[in-house]
Amino acid sequence: MPSFDDIYATACARKGGEKQLKKLLPTPASKRTLGRLPTDRYLAEFCKKIFQSGFVWRVVEAKWDNFEEVFWDFEVSKLIMMPDDMLERKASDKAIIRNYRKVLAIRENAFMIHETEQREGVSFGKFIANWPSDDIVGLWQYLKQHGSRLGGNTGPYALRSLGVNSFLLSRDVEGFLRNHKIIEGGINTKTSLSRSQQFFNDLHDQSGRSLSELSRMVSYCHGDNYV
Repeated sequence: MPSFDDIYATACARKGGEKQLKKLLPTPASKRTLGRLPTDRYLAEFCKKIFQSGFVWRVVEAKWDNFEEVFWDFEVSKLIMMPDDMLERKASDKAIIRNYRKVLAIRENAFMIHETEQREGVSFGKFIANWPSDDIVGLWQYLKQHGSRLGGNTGPYALRSLGVNSFLLSRDVEGFLRNHKIIEGGINTKTSLSRSQQFFNDLHDQSGRSLSELSRMVSYCHGDNYV
């Protein structure tokens, strides 16, 4: 199994040296920052990634201010009270991207966040911040099972955008893991997720680096990731 030193050396070689690699590595947010992030920002990012999935990202970005306005800045307490007829009207609003199933997911994920806060007795930000990074795949599964349309890479990419310390199973990371026989079955099977988590946990133990940094380094070791 490749060691951190092997991965680091390869990433440096492909990206033009240690100095250049350092500039490319992400810095995860602190637990304090995540805990203080308003609940509406979590819901907004989940919804943005849902709409970006299978669509042109720049179009979603261009319309995002409209989404914020149409959906009350993603205020959970308002969204969980939205009746079906109002949801249908909003789903047909030309100011946003008209997709009823994805608009429905906004309300469903508002319910997921609200129910999580009620059950756990803390803000959703603190719930996310307190989740152990050595079981980040468990958080992915939570979002998939309790949320709407947050399976696959959608939930993980939303978490990364929010600054959560997490690896990603991007195409290059998956390719690296398969080439080294770390995973062999479907990418989202329980076995593959568990083995991926263990691999990144081992790299963290070897290096002290965040999962976010390690994921980026691994991605640079596969595919067309040369300078």
